[in-house]
Amino acid sequence: MAMMEGGGTLSEIYQNSKRLLIGTRDALERLERLEFSSPGMDSPELSFSIKRDINQIQSSCVDMDRLWRSIGSKPQRDLWKRKVEQVAEEVDSLKESLDKHTQRVQNRMKEAKERAELIGRSNGESSHHVLRIYDDERVAMESARKSSIMLEDAYSTGVAILSKYAEQRDLLKRAQRKALDVLNTTTLSNSVLKLIERRHRVDKWVAYTGMALTVIVVYAFWRWTH
Repeated sequence: MAMMEGGGTLSEIYQNSKRLLIGTRDALERLERLEFSSPGMDSPELSFSIKRDINQIQSSCVDMDRLWRSIGSKPQRDLWKRKVEQVAEEVDSLKESLDKHTQRVQNRMKEAKERAELIGRSNGESSHHVLRIYDDERVAMESARKSSIMLEDAYSTGVAILSKYAEQRDLLKRAQRKALDVLNTTTLSNSVLKLIERRHRVDKWVAYTGMALTVIVVYAFWRWTH
């Protein structure tokens, strides 16, 4: 398998990219749900995290594109080419969705500013008051952003708890399987012991019968010769 200098094999980079794709897609869905469920709310930290992960995946695609070309076997080379292209298409789609979200947020900010300026002009208020209206809306959006961060933290905590429950369930299943294996082994051992005991009794009676027949034959021979 092709390998990067100081990096990893093509397979390792591909698996890491797929895991990162799944996490990025989930984060983007949470960001869009937050946007559409509560217009005006945004999470810059989550947007930055998604953008960072997208850049990392794109960088991995560049590395994988270089690695699959160095594979000697043509069938394997064609297979990895399709895999890498699929990852590249998926990350491009995620980047496009994030760009659209960012553009919508910027448009809302621009509209809010223009609306505040329009209100200020229509009422003949000073530019200071216009800026104060805009600042009030910005404060409201900042408060909404903090609320979204708290929701994200609660979501992450819930995911971590569910993951722990899943690990404990798997551990219990493994313990149950081991207990069943031990029980089956014990049942088999008891059956073998009973079979050995039965065979031992049969062998003992065969030995006693043989000894009795031997005594009878020797006695009959002795009587016949005397």
